[in-house]
Amino acid sequence: MLSKLFINSAMSSKRRQVECVNSDKKKKKKKEKKETCEETAEVSSVVEDEQLKSAVKEAWSRRTHYSQGDVELDCHPFPHCVIKNFISSETFVENLQSELLGLNFHEKSNDLYKFKQSDDLRKRTEPHIAGLRSALFGRFRSWLGEVLGVELEPTVDISCARYEYTDVLLCHDDELEGRRVAFILYLVPPWQSSDGGTLDLYATNSNFQPQSVVKSLVPSWNTLVLFEVSPVSFHQVSEVLSQDKCRLSLSGWFHGPSLERPPRHVEPPVPRSPHLPRDETLLLEWVNPVYVDISYQEQIQEEFEDSSEIQLKDFLKEEKFREVSEALRLAQIQWVRRGPANKRCYEVASLDTLPQCVSACLELLRSEAFFLLLSNFTGLRLHYLCPADDDDDDDEDKDENKEKDMKEQGDAEAPGSSTESSSAAAAAAAATNKSRDSELSTPECCGELRRWSHGGYTLLHDGEAARAEYALDLILPFGCADWQSEFGGFTYYVANEEDEELLTVYPEDNSLALVYRDKETLKFVKHVNHKSSCDSAGRAFYDFSFVYYE
Repeated sequence: MLSKLFINSAMSSKRRQVECVNSDKKKKKKKEKKETCEETAEVSSVVEDEQLKSAVKEAWSRRTHYSQGDVELDCHPFPHCVIKNFISSETFVENLQSELLGLNFHEKSNDLYKFKQSDDLRKRTEPHIAGLRSALFGRFRSWLGEVLGVELEPTVDISCARYEYTDVLLCHDDELEGRRVAFILYLVPPWQSSDGGTLDLYATNSNFQPQSVVKSLVPSWNTLVLFEVSPVSFHQVSEVLSQDKCRLSLSGWFHGPSLERPPRHVEPPVPRSPHLPRDETLLLEWVNPVYVDISYQEQIQEEFEDSSEIQLKDFLKEEKFREVSEALRLAQIQWVRRGPANKRCYEVASLDTLPQCVSACLELLRSEAFFLLLSNFTGLRLHYLCPADDDDDDDEDKDENKEKDMKEQGDAEAPGSSTESSSAAAAAAAATNKSRDSELSTPECCGELRRWSHGGYTLLHDGEAARAEYALDLILPFGCADWQSEFGGFTYYVANEEDEELLTVYPEDNSLALVYRDKETLKFVKHVNHKSSCDSAGRAFYDFSFVYYE
């Protein structure tokens, strides 16, 4: 009996041992399968050519042009290198494209861009994606580091993007801590510049701000583009105009020591001015009578105080609105494009070329009577006649008590003082308070007349965020009766450093939009895309854009 148990136990132990061996073999096979799953990406033979590498290195360091076979280095407007036929195997590239198109893509849209991006590619296990990743951040990274004369980090930073009709990436410099060289590998069908989607490179001015596009690189199958990330590496992906082609690309950055950056250019603040001395006759001439009614103004203020925004439809009298709308289309108005492209791109009217009725509309928005009207609409202190809030009432009570005490003290110290001297003292005190109040808060405004057409936009930028303050925005649009939301051109309000949309203001004829924003709220105008002009030549709309400060 004992021996039988021993035999069974021994057999069981042996079976477990065999199972462990089998399990180890399975794990080993699985590991081998995983390791062999990656397809090897053979990079262009130019990487193995020591003589070519030395020539590229010398040209890059001297900022001179170099071209040999499939490699071209150009340093205008900043160093960038193009390598055609980057992957040696055409079959590999086709399979890579197939794997990428099978990924999940997510719509990405904000002030700067609109396109579709894949899930993170750093840990994707598809054989050709993994193979390309190893080639880029392995052998090719070493080659590039030797060309630049710097040690590039093994950090893997890569993603896939699909740009289709109206997708765009607007002007930016790519600068972010650790990024040294940007790369893009194109996997596109036959492509022409008329399809859009070009990589546009900007020249910069003495303030390191982008001025104009001086070179456009048309995407090409299996072509790698590299450029050095620097304070002047401003570029954009122009809007894709083809309605049936997909601009597929892999892009990312090689990380390493950043280039030294000069102090960032700070734009001078937009000049502000106090109201123009114009009375209510101007309002009666221009504004829809319903909005001049005091009781209706009180209703508007209640609604505005609840939501900090309101849209007042049919704001101007119909005949005035029609007159200005027609005048805005006159050829006499000179329109000047505002930049730089990393902050904004739209047209603004030269004031000295405006027709009389358009100038009069601008005068209305700057007038004292209009400041008071806005105060009544919003409850903001945009005019000295605006009723004070509780805090201001308390301050005024304190001032009155202080004046009373000073008067009583003066009477006690100088018995027999004349009434005239007391009145003079009171008048002087009142003048001092009025002067002080004026210094503390003089309502001001700044504004412009803008024209929006294909390609127009504004971007969020660091300078705007740094100078953000409490303000009342006003937008009064013209000429947008047939404007559709899918064209862009609407104003987005977002929380600082967040993508969350707080409010969207769509352009609507003769609808006065008022939005009160705090220091943490920023705004931008969404890029006006090709849909706005594809079926109607020269479609555009206009708006008066003003900002009022208490």
